[in-house]
Formats: sequence, C-alpha cells, structure tokens
Amino acid sequence: MERLQTAETAETGLGQIVEAAHFSAIRTVRTEADALHALARALDGDLKAGFAAAVAAIHGIPGRVVVSGIGKSGHIARKIAATMASTGTPASFIHPAEASHGDLGMITPQDIVIALSWSGETTELGDIVSFAKRFAVTLIGVTSNPQSTLGLAADILLPLPLVKEACPHNLAPTSSSVMQLALGDALSIALLERRGFSASDFKVFHPGGKLAARLKTVRQLMHTGGEMPLVPQGIPMSEALLAIMGKRFGCAGVVDAAGRLVGMITNGDLRRHMGSDLLHRPVDAIMTASPITVPPGGFASAALELMNRREITALFVVEDAKPVGILHIHDLLQIGVA
Repeated sequence: MERLQTAETAETGLGQIVEAAHFSAIRTVRTEADALHALARALDGDLKAGFAAAVAAIHGIPGRVVVSGIGKSGHIARKIAATMASTGTPASFIHPAEASHGDLGMITPQDIVIALSWSGETTELGDIVSFAKRFAVTLIGVTSNPQSTLGLAADILLPLPLVKEACPHNLAPTSSSVMQLALGDALSIALLERRGFSASDFKVFHPGGKLAARLKTVRQLMHTGGEMPLVPQGIPMSEALLAIMGKRFGCAGVVDAAGRLVGMITNGDLRRHMGSDLLHRPVDAIMTASPITVPPGGFASAALELMNRREITALFVVEDAKPVGILHIHDLLQIGVA
C-alpha cells in the first residue's frame, strides 16, 4: 500500500512538472511573439525611416558590414554577419574586446559598422564607436534607448521598441534578442532583394551540404548520349521494349526524323495497352505524346518537385525540342535533394 501511494505521489509530481514546463514554454513563445509583433509595428513607425536609410547606406558602400556586440547581443551580431555574408552582403563580426586590442585595424572608411546594445550603454563598445566617429565610418546603432550613448552617436539609428523579456524576472535577454535577430534578418533579406541575389548566387556561397544538392542543376545530374533510351517513330513495340530493357530507366523517348522528342513510353503506357497485339503495334500508338520535360538549366529541387507532383520517376531533359539527357528520381535522392 505504501509503495502504491509513493508511486501515485511520484506520478502526480511528474505531472505537475510537465504541466509547469508546458505553461512556461507557451508563455515564453507568446511573449517573444508579442515582441516580434511590436517590431513589425515599429517598422511601420519609428523604425521605418532608419531601416530604409540603413539598407540604402549598406547597399552603397564599397566595403563590408562590420557587426559588433557583447554578451547575447554579440551572439546575435555573429548571426547577422553570417546571414549577410551568405546572402550577398560582405560582412564580418568583430568582438568588442578584440577590437580594443588591434582588431580595429580591420575596419576601413569604406565599411559600415552595426553596433548592437539593448541598453545603448555597453562599455565594451566604446572603442568601436569612438573609432567610427574618428575616421568617419558610418555607424548604425541598434538599441532600445535612442537617448543612450550609442543612440546619440549613431549616424543611423534603429530604435527597437521596449518589450517585456520572456524571463519571468524581465532580466535574461530573450524577447530583446529575438527582435535583434529578426531585425538583422530583415536587413539581410532587404539587401538580398535589392541586389537581385538569386538562388544561383546563393549556391556560390553554399557549396556543401543538402542545400548545395538542392541547388544543383539538371545538367549536372542528367544522363546523356548513349545512356538515353531513345527510339524512332514508327518502329514496332517489340523493338521499343528492347530499348527500354537495355537501359535502366524503365522508359523510352520517341523522336521524329529531326531528332525532336515527340513522345515517351512508360510502364504506365505498357499497362494501359497490354494485349496480345502489343508487340506488333507501332510506338506512336502506345506512347504518351508531348511528355513532361525539364530544361537542362533548371534546378534539381524543381525537377524533384515536378516528379513528385506528377507521380513520375523519370524526365527527359529537352533543349530546342530535342532530348539532351534523362533524369531519374534516384539520381536526385542519391545526392540528398529530398
């Protein structure tokens, strides 16, 4: 009986812990979501002019964006610099302490400095702010206090709205960090769009991993030349089947006298026309006319999406109406496009 009561007590205690954790999680997310809504409203108000000026200034510089901050703001500053660098805006992070011991030499008059400080009174940023003012380096200040040292020193001010931290003591940087991060993302994407930075450009800075696989082109993956199962119009299905079985794609393309792709024979076509006379019928009567194709310059991810949507496993790659390659879904899955 005592063991049963102990088990029930433990179960009750665990349930209370789970419930408290759930309540804390919901409260945290909702508080931070409220902060993002406040930021969105600010971008329509006090932040609007400064944000536009910041984008224009960064877009116009010949140098880099130097982002700095300390503590949680420093972690966010690193992320902002990384996001900008990967989306077409040369950027780097400088730690305020290292800046005071030589890294100020990394900043040139052609650069722009973005300094993050929630209070605007971060002592460690003092040398960077002074350096920017001394050598006429444009300073963008991100702070919740426009009347702070950073706010008054900034050439372009990005005032963040005062919000409640998700921390129950209103101390640990949480909501404020989320707003800084979102503002950095907003700057990065605005610059990306202004530069006309494309998916192909993105690929240049992301040569590794799954993202690189999704940005590969069809031309890089397609099978060409003798690997393509192609048959001419007018031949009997008995010959077409030999071509299908001789390759590994489970299909065959049908070309006219000029070499243009006019049809495709798939397993589905064979099932639909199965009968005693199948082998004697011409390919023209069995094939799917005007089959689905992709251009060689398209992205592998787009080809996979098309295959999934149309429930097919192979596509001919066509240029000027002529087949230049064939792509199988296994080619895409093997390199991690999915």
